[in-house]
Amino acid sequence: MKAKKSVKKPEEYTFGMMMADKITSVIGSWRFVLTQSGIILFWISMNVFSPIKWDPYPFILLNLALSFQAAYTAPMIMMSQNRQAEKDRIQAGQDYNINILAETENVLMLNQLKRLEEKIDNLNKKQ
Repeated sequence: MKAKKSVKKPEEYTFGMMMADKITSVIGSWRFVLTQSGIILFWISMNVFSPIKWDPYPFILLNLALSFQAAYTAPMIMMSQNRQAEKDRIQAGQDYNINILAETENVLMLNQLKRLEEKIDNLNKKQ
């Protein structure tokens, strides 16, 4: 079984692939989660406690902004995950091939050890 090699190397990535990976790495960080949580908390507090309310409860504008963000980031995350899954499949195929080779070598070594053991037994019997 040979693994197919259709995954591009990083230097062959298109602009869209690089952007998807970069955005995914930012969105998947604690820094992003904490920053976004802080912005949301600030947004809600300013619209609840401030005399100037640009997005009063139920925060429809905030909901629209978060939906917009989710609509654009979800496909990018999926693209990045699909590319990583393809890399993982290729790595698994390579691991399988290496394991088959190692098993073959182990069988050869066991056969050689068996022959050596038989020779030693024959020598011991002659003595």
